[in-house]
Amino acid sequence: MSSSAISAISNGDHPSEGTKAFLPPEGGSHQPSTSSQDKVRLKKKVTLLRGISIIIGTIIGAGIFISPKGILQHTGTVGMALVMWTACGILSLFGALCYAELGTSIKKSGAHYTYILEAFGPLPAFIRVWVELIVIRPAATAVISLAFGQYILEPFFMPCGIPEIAIKLVTTIGITAVMYVNSMSVSWTARLQIFLTFCKLAAILIIIFPGMVCLFKGETQHFNLPFQTKEFNLMGVPLAFYSGMYAYSGWFYMNFVTEEVENPDKNIPLAICISMAVVTVGYVLTNVAYFAVMSPEELLASEAVAVTFAERLMGKFSITVPIFVALSCFGSMNGGVFAVARMFYVASREGHLPEILSMIHVRKHTPLPAVIVLYPLTIFMLFVGDIYSLLNFLSFVRWLFIGLAVTGLIYLRYKRPDMPRPFKVPLFIPAFFAFTCLFIVALSLYSDPINTGIGFIITLTGIPAYYLFVVWDKKPKCFKKLMYLMTRTAQIILQVVPPEKQDD
Repeated sequence: MSSSAISAISNGDHPSEGTKAFLPPEGGSHQPSTSSQDKVRLKKKVTLLRGISIIIGTIIGAGIFISPKGILQHTGTVGMALVMWTACGILSLFGALCYAELGTSIKKSGAHYTYILEAFGPLPAFIRVWVELIVIRPAATAVISLAFGQYILEPFFMPCGIPEIAIKLVTTIGITAVMYVNSMSVSWTARLQIFLTFCKLAAILIIIFPGMVCLFKGETQHFNLPFQTKEFNLMGVPLAFYSGMYAYSGWFYMNFVTEEVENPDKNIPLAICISMAVVTVGYVLTNVAYFAVMSPEELLASEAVAVTFAERLMGKFSITVPIFVALSCFGSMNGGVFAVARMFYVASREGHLPEILSMIHVRKHTPLPAVIVLYPLTIFMLFVGDIYSLLNFLSFVRWLFIGLAVTGLIYLRYKRPDMPRPFKVPLFIPAFFAFTCLFIVALSLYSDPINTGIGFIITLTGIPAYYLFVVWDKKPKCFKKLMYLMTRTAQIILQVVPPEKQDD
């Protein structure tokens, strides 16, 4: 950064056009870093174990413990439900393998946004990050946070109901804690995620082990004639896939932090394959354990399947299950914020979001602005509006853009055949996965045209926003000066600067 830009800020003058707002790291003159460890940038601190914890820790949320009945409801039989859980795990593995190829050939963070940008250009990539920023991520974080608040308070209020204001206050504390940890340290965020991932796996084992004991003791009555049903609804099969794929969603989170992964050519594919194998086996065995203790009718009637399961087998110790569910939700909150902040960071670096979001804390080396931008939006979603309806509006957007990103993999095979691909999947895998994603999108348009249509309209608002904020260069000088002053003020308050260049 030139000395003229530094002195311009010191004097309070507006920099010349094309010069970025810049605050020297310690408030003095900017000296070039002599050590790569001292450079202000994101560090490569995501090891293989941390990568596995990011994926497992964000996939396994509250769903497998609270209400794994969507698949059973749409398939109608125990046998088909277990087949569907397995099939969705394999299909998710296909998608994860596609992202492993994309992540090792395009070594940039940002996942969906980055891959769509590389393959199809800035407009669809901007729409993806626009919807993620204004609605999807704040709403999704608020929903999983509410589940955290509900279950962390459960042991204190049982058997009475929990006041809604208490849930929202505890939820706010949980969101604040996640944002604080993610803002202060990448290492501590990763360590917390590893701990919470082991808590999730322990919770699953607490269910699987006694369930298997019951099964081996001969409690197999619910597995008799596992595929027999009075009526079979073919339309229920795709809807069951939709429920299953939602339960497995999260396999793409490591690709949000590609630039921070140690040895990405090796660790990204390994972390994805290990994580998906663990989650798939864990999900299937957890459902087997449920059916060993509960009938399909009882499972469908339960509001919190894991709690009902624990009350049957664990007696007074069943109080531990809500705590484990709360920890599971907290892990999903932590992993989601950690990963998606990198999408905003990369989008800002590409000029699609405000410049401040691509800056790094001078000492903590975290993308502080990209993390905390979610905080006011999430709190707003928490206290205002119907979050669950909002997620229903936009659930198809995720699969639309994931399908588009995987289609981009196929397109890049032909557009850029010489691109280095350390990890390469057979072509039928991305073709099959992209077709399935687009089929899910088409199905949602057919089965729920009103909610999906509202989500589609919200998504289309990204088009005028793109031309207004990105393409339009002739903005008024007063607007440019205001943006500059806001950026400079935010830099001073947050102590952030643009990242230094990576070593070649």
